[in-house]
Amino acid sequence: MTVPPARLFALVPCAGVGARSGALQPKQYVVIGDRPMVAHTLAALAGVERLAATLVVLSPDDDRFEALVPGFAGARGWVSRCGGATRAGSVANGLDELVRRGAHGDDWVLVHDAARCLLEPAWVTRLIEACSGDAVGGLLAQPIADTLKDERDGRVGATVERRGKWAAQTPQMFRIGLLQRALAQAGSAVTDESSAVEALGLAPRLVPGAIENFKVTYPADFALAARLLATAKD
Repeated sequence: MTVPPARLFALVPCAGVGARSGALQPKQYVVIGDRPMVAHTLAALAGVERLAATLVVLSPDDDRFEALVPGFAGARGWVSRCGGATRAGSVANGLDELVRRGAHGDDWVLVHDAARCLLEPAWVTRLIEACSGDAVGGLLAQPIADTLKDERDGRVGATVERRGKWAAQTPQMFRIGLLQRALAQAGSAVTDESSAVEALGLAPRLVPGAIENFKVTYPADFALAARLLATAKD
């Protein structure tokens, strides 16, 4: 019996409110350039031909997505209002939805932050090529260049050794079954998928990302993202 090759799916948790952004709406819907931030993100993933589909996980009470991102839903664009109270909960629910739609435990899932809207298809392809033969999986990440300080009561408590330190990015790519098991064991406190997999005693592969693949989080980040998107179109 021939075993079919593993498929690749993207999963975008999009159920948060973005409390740190200062926006008056969920930050994924703030317009950057000519469209909402999440639309830029999904356009980049749509440019990765090796992805069988991208699943967007929304809050159960989200009533804005289809109007703000028209034309997304289709054969390769899936939407589910199964978001949880935390990122980990939304991802776990999204994995269950992928399985419900026919994905298998040995298929790969690439979990990507909606707020990393400067994503380039080439970076996703780099991750896929680095991890598709890996026993664990991996993530895009950026080596730390800045000097790191430990803060104590608003002052420097210590300088932290930066050698060997990487800033985690997304997508993060793991087998669906492995990630389901990892999240079930780790609980809702983990802030990325790699942390959950690491808690199983596994070591995900670090794949160099790009400095532009930052997560829009604080008010000033929106203006920076807009400038970089405008520059990319010039």
